[in-house]
Order: sequence, then C-alpha cells, then structure tokens
Amino acid sequence: MEQELRGALAALVDGLPARQASAAVERLIGHYRGETPTGAPVLRERADAVAYAAYRMPATFAAASAALDALAARAPGWAPASHLDIGGGTGAAVWAAAQVWETSRTAPRATTVLDWAEPALALGRELASSADAVRETAWRAGSLRGSVPAMGPADLVTASYVLGELDADDRRAVVDAAARAARGAVVLVEPGTPDGYLRVREARDALLAAGLRVLAPCPHDATCPIVVGQDWCHFAVRVARSSLHRRVKGGELGYEDEKYSYVAAVRDGLGEAVGAGGPARVVRRPLLRKGQVLLDLCAPEGGLTRRTVTKRDGADTYRAARKTDWGDTW
Repeated sequence: MEQELRGALAALVDGLPARQASAAVERLIGHYRGETPTGAPVLRERADAVAYAAYRMPATFAAASAALDALAARAPGWAPASHLDIGGGTGAAVWAAAQVWETSRTAPRATTVLDWAEPALALGRELASSADAVRETAWRAGSLRGSVPAMGPADLVTASYVLGELDADDRRAVVDAAARAARGAVVLVEPGTPDGYLRVREARDALLAAGLRVLAPCPHDATCPIVVGQDWCHFAVRVARSSLHRRVKGGELGYEDEKYSYVAAVRDGLGEAVGAGGPARVVRRPLLRKGQVLLDLCAPEGGLTRRTVTKRDGADTYRAARKTDWGDTW
C-alpha cells in the first residue's frame, strides 16, 4: 500500500505547476507553525489539498500505520469489517488500515472518511481510485465544530492529526462521538509534541470513562504516570523520502523521523488483557552502553521504571534488549 500511495502522490504533483505547489506548501507551513484551531478549512482549493498530500500524507500514513500495527499486535485475529475515519482529509489512515489488515477484493472493508474540507475529500477520492483496497471508500462532508454530525457505527474508528485543529469543547465532543460509534476499537493519533501528548492523554481519559479499555501504547488502564511539564509520551517512525517528498519539503536527507503520540482503546472482549503480568512499553529510545542496554519502561503496574539489561541476564535476553526499539513492548 505504501508504494501504491507514493505512486499516486507522484502522479498528482507532476500535474501541478511547481510555482503553485510551492505557494500552497508555504501557506500550509504557515498554518502548521501558527495557532490552531482555525475558523475555516485549511485546505480551501485543489492546490492546497495536493500540497498537503505531498507535504504531510507520507508521514501521517506512517504514524497511523504504526499505531494500527500496535493495535493489531495486541488484538491478533481481529480485523475490522468497517472503518470510520473522522477528520480524515485525504485518507492517510484509510490507506494505513488497508496495509495493516489486507482487504479482500471480494469482500472490501466498508470505509467512510468524514471531513469538512471538500478539496481534501475530492483529492482523497481521486487518490483512492488508484488502489483496489481503498477504492470503495465513501467520502462524506461534515464539520466537527459546534455540532458533531451523526456517525454510523463502525468496527474501527480513527482520527489522525485532527484534534489539534479543534477547541476543547469540540475535541471532547469528537472523542465522545468516536467512542459511541466504535463497535471494536478507537485509535487516535496526534503530533508527538507536548501539546499533542496532552490531547491524547485527555482523550485517553475520556475513552476510559466511556467504558473502553486501553490496549496500546499503555500496558495498563491506570492514570498516565508521566508528570505533565516534565516529560511527554511519544514515539517515532522513520519515513523514507521519495524524490517528490524531498522536493516538496526542501530536504536533502533520504528520510525523516515522524514523532507521534497515540492511543488505541477497545471494547471488552477484544484484544489481549493488559495489566500485571503483561508486557511493558519502551517509552524512550534505548541507551546502548558497553555491555548494557538501558530501557525506560511504562510498566503494567502503572509506573515508570528503568531496566538495565546486561549479559548476566542471559545471552538471549541481552540480545533481545539490543534489538528492542523505542515503542516496542518488553
């Protein structure tokens, strides 16, 4: 799916005049560096939507894929038959879900994207037409501000990089609506910044209050042990930059690291149990020292701890620790 998405994006940008694309990217950068929420859609015309897709969609796809992979790992054997993507824009999370849970061509997943920006929906539909797994997606216009539109039930409900564009009341309304609509799981992804983490933390509390269980990244349903203002929970995924991506973003490296915060919550009966006896989560990049690996963990008991693994723990354990990455379970 990733290569199909990259090919579809390349075809789009090739048809957009370079000067127009550059101007649209500059407007987007100005928005993302400014204050949100805004009173109108950021993507107001096709050039904006194309620039957004080239500028942000590969990274959003990678972060959403990583979050959905974590859900799939903790809910083996489960695959959503329906998917609602709230504020989905051009559909990065739809492509991500199609990659995580391969969709049968004879029984496509019933998928709906809800967004208030018509150019984004139109471009999402155009992109999706190039891939069988996402071609049947329904693109529905609706604002998430003031009054959340009615949302039909779905096995999987996602919202990626959208809560930051809403004020506090609208964020709460969207998260509550997502919880009501989800028959199986809710996955929310935000930028891996202190503010993005706070939005995810607030949403996590709301999902728990709505009766869901947290399946990832947290190994427990207790209060987040991180002290606000001192640290924040986030992860990173490496995104390969195509020549198109480097051109649009003005970068020279062949990759970038997208930092993100997320929560995956599920209905009772779905996925593995969390809590005492389950795996911890590595919440910082492991530190490799001579003969040692230092792992900062969020523990199933609900606290933060550092585990030092040495060769004395056994060759297999030490080898596993050296292969463990930020965001993995332990």
